[in-house]
Amino acid sequence: MKIKANGIDIEVEDTGPGSGAGARPVLLLIMGWGMQLVAWPPALVQGLVDAGFRVIRHDNRDIGLSQHFDHLGMPNLLWPFIKTKLRLSVKPAYSLGDMAADSIGVLDALGVGQAHLVGVSMGGMIAQRVALLAPDRVASLTSIMSTSGARGLPEASLKLMRVLSRRPASMARDDIVAHYIRLYQAIGSPGFPIPEADLRERVLRAVTRSFHPAGAMRQGVAIAADTDIRAAELPHIRTPTLVLHGRDDPLVPYACGEDTARRIPGARIVGIQGMGHDLAPGVVERLLPELYPFLAHHRAA
Repeated sequence: MKIKANGIDIEVEDTGPGSGAGARPVLLLIMGWGMQLVAWPPALVQGLVDAGFRVIRHDNRDIGLSQHFDHLGMPNLLWPFIKTKLRLSVKPAYSLGDMAADSIGVLDALGVGQAHLVGVSMGGMIAQRVALLAPDRVASLTSIMSTSGARGLPEASLKLMRVLSRRPASMARDDIVAHYIRLYQAIGSPGFPIPEADLRERVLRAVTRSFHPAGAMRQGVAIAADTDIRAAELPHIRTPTLVLHGRDDPLVPYACGEDTARRIPGARIVGIQGMGHDLAPGVVERLLPELYPFLAHHRAA
């Protein structure tokens, strides 16, 4: 369904009893860079619903069925990342703080006072920003395969970056699907590989729903602009925090998760052997047993 949040149109999926009798504690899932709400594996969503939560997902701005910002132009994504290396300022079309305000706006529009936040990759960065911006709205924070954004942390290899920098052979649907299959295989979990047929079905479903690479580019600039800034602010977070990270993540190395946990007071990190930068079925099976007790311990909030 479409709602108005933070002054823009946001597409939302709301699973589980809402307000009134039988209301459940709310869990807001925040997806990563360029990814739509359908990227959350059904097994993970259903597992959290079965655990007693009302699960809310949304398309971040500029992606999926949420409002697009094409009037702001198509950025050259390489240049902002070069500028961050040179310690030059980056001016994004919008910031991760704006995207955090969108997430708060989703809670406002649905009448939710407080929620548990679970964010993956860029979604983890946004969730960190929400915890900084509106700590009273956050019952707990779970940051998955994300980072503090601090300078000097390990980065993806040049070989992987070459894969990520490639474009589809054409704008034909088959070429787009083939492109994303190669990309997701490159960053996926070596210990839990997804069969190519299953991966193809996932990609095809997402591309059919929406294909908006310009929005992903603008989101990427927002990530670049937040580099190092957020890292200095993370020690101010007082929200109970769990950091989950793949020990075999080729895109955001495990040390990035360790750094996030080190900066947030009281945060606990759990490393998942064989997990890369995806939510493969085998990864979900290992994330849920870590999420359940953490959320149960803090659900009274």
